[in-house]
Amino acid sequence: MDILIQFAYVVSGGLFIFGLKQLGSPATARRGNMVSAIAMLVAIVAALLDQGIVDFQWIVIGFVVGGAIGAGAARMVQMTSMPEMVALFNGFGGMASLLVGWASLAGATETFTLITIVLAILIGGLTFTGSLIAYGKLSETIGSGAVMFRGQQVVNSLIVLGILGSAVMFCIQPENPQWLYMVVGLSLVFGVMAVIPIGGADMPVVISLLNSYSGLAACAAGFAVNNNILIVAGSLVGASGIILTQIMCKAMNRSLSNVLFSGFGSGVQDTTEVEGEIKPIVVEDAFYILEAASSVAIIPGYGMAVAQAQHVVKELCELMEENGAEVNFGIHPVAGRMPGHMNVLLAEADVPYDQLLEMDDINPRMENVDVCIVIGANDVVNPAARENEGSPIYGMPVINVDQARTVFVLKRSMASGFAGIENPLFYKDNTRMLFGDAKESIGGLIREFS
Repeated sequence: MDILIQFAYVVSGGLFIFGLKQLGSPATARRGNMVSAIAMLVAIVAALLDQGIVDFQWIVIGFVVGGAIGAGAARMVQMTSMPEMVALFNGFGGMASLLVGWASLAGATETFTLITIVLAILIGGLTFTGSLIAYGKLSETIGSGAVMFRGQQVVNSLIVLGILGSAVMFCIQPENPQWLYMVVGLSLVFGVMAVIPIGGADMPVVISLLNSYSGLAACAAGFAVNNNILIVAGSLVGASGIILTQIMCKAMNRSLSNVLFSGFGSGVQDTTEVEGEIKPIVVEDAFYILEAASSVAIIPGYGMAVAQAQHVVKELCELMEENGAEVNFGIHPVAGRMPGHMNVLLAEADVPYDQLLEMDDINPRMENVDVCIVIGANDVVNPAARENEGSPIYGMPVINVDQARTVFVLKRSMASGFAGIENPLFYKDNTRMLFGDAKESIGGLIREFS
């Protein structure tokens, strides 16, 4: 049995790596997710059998109950709420690692084991509460802006010192539970304090970073319980999360420390006056321009998710292609509220993957685009990032939609984006504002084509 369990660990580790590789492409991501899920199932079953305290009956019961809860939650959640669900997944992963680390305390006497227990509890605790705050900001059940107050850095420093002191005392006196309780409590508080100063516009970075934290917590828990596959899986999640976080930061031309500690959007005011006037357009006039276009670029944003317009966007795309237009989608790395948000929405609508172009691929083509349709995107198409040195997002790479011959911006109102910054794109001479629900507006264009 021991040989079979070790073989299962090796197989699951290989499947984890293979699945993670496939998650790197939209074309294979769904398959990669399934492979990784199978790898996790194999790893869990092998780990439970390795403990010698669980039989197949309980494994099956846990699989059925957990699978039912997961399937029900995944089916009920709206696509607009997917970022919040991912935040909760990260939080639950952190809490699981905290509980595993705590449970492994029984009989632990070696200093190395005690250190890994502390790390699992610390990282798991801050991941849990930090993810809850991220969930609240994404769902806007709490304010999405950065929460800053005088002396905040001093308070955070005291919390960190308290954690370090309690962790050291716990390793010296593991029989005294009060030090462990201090680590647990302070880690939960630190998770809140670490995320509240981060504005909603930076939530994609926070989501990927918390994902990395959940992996690191699992890795520490793996050392605590001496389980190799948990160490491997946690390391893979932690490393991939850090890489993705770095990609997100690069896409915003900001460092990770700037994201975590700058309090983006708090106390920053751009006093530059935007020149020009708004030029609204109706569906009928927009149709005539689209009908004559030979090249169309569609830039989706969170507004498309809110309107649940991805399916009608796909239908409009097909009609324009039948009319002789070349249609592509421009995907900004931080569009939406989580990494890959737009890719998930468009994949759900079966948009061909070869039409999804990254920012660096779509920008060189923009000057030759007849019509660029911006659906609910705001900050990622804001030309102030290039033109206005006083803007909070100056230097952030954006999709240069203003260089297209004509720009349609689909918005409900003139409200600013999640970053709360005015967008001069709306006042450009080549921009036309198509106000209203994006799904209804695109539906109107479809009826005109039909």
